[in-house]
Amino acid sequence: MSRGTWTETDPNLIAHRDQLVDTLRSYGKVAVAYSGGIDSTVVARAAIEAIGESAVAVTAVSDSLASGELEEATAIAEQIHIRHRIIRTDEFANPEYVRNSPDRCYHCKSELYGQLSRMLDELGVDVIASGANTDDLGDHRPGMRAAAENGVRHPLQECGLGKTEVRALAKAWGLPTWDKPATPCLSSRIAYGVEATPERTRMIDQAEQWLRRQGLRVLRVRYHDGDLARVEVPLDDLPRLVDLQTRGELVAAFRALGFKFVTLDLEGFRSGSFNGSLPLVSLTPLVKV
Repeated sequence: MSRGTWTETDPNLIAHRDQLVDTLRSYGKVAVAYSGGIDSTVVARAAIEAIGESAVAVTAVSDSLASGELEEATAIAEQIHIRHRIIRTDEFANPEYVRNSPDRCYHCKSELYGQLSRMLDELGVDVIASGANTDDLGDHRPGMRAAAENGVRHPLQECGLGKTEVRALAKAWGLPTWDKPATPCLSSRIAYGVEATPERTRMIDQAEQWLRRQGLRVLRVRYHDGDLARVEVPLDDLPRLVDLQTRGELVAAFRALGFKFVTLDLEGFRSGSFNGSLPLVSLTPLVKV
């Protein structure tokens, strides 16, 4: 099959690409759990390279999906010419998910992968593939247990590819989101032990959209008990938010959304900052094949 828009000449990156494509080809017909994030997009692009029309990307929609993510995922699926299915997941109906203990992601992924497992015949595929990469192995990822229970494969991990290699592959394939910041589910912004509800994810989503309209690109709005918003941005962006006029507009906007208190985190943006309070967790190892 044609290598399409590939632009990179570095032999190491070409080897990574070929290994990923060959790995996906070995799966047979593949459904990619496709969020539109850079990791699952690279897996979807490689799946098209490997098996063409036998690949399908499946995007889950729920109250935990940030605004604009579905539209972007749809546009990129069209760009890479992969069949695209959208399903509705109902993790908020699960009291264990709403309780928002540190294993919340397990219940979310159980809902997603459980649905996909039941849809294999309908989708015409043999296996589900995720976008988990090797960097995910060093973080708190209870969703990996749900993946193992449903036979999900992790081609990026199986090929030893981390975020740096994934972004390089995306750039070489001409994917417009190759440098897109990570956008995990909105429920991940809610402090552990505070109930995850659609009302709270909407507050978070609208608050983050307000910050993006101010020109910020990397950010998180963390929800704490008592309707407190903790805003994380890179340290270089902090002065913009403490400017007298911007600070007043930010507080007014967030209070209108339902937040009672608004704080700025002086440590700056840290991906997965809630996980810092958790003990070390042994994550599911690479899937053995």
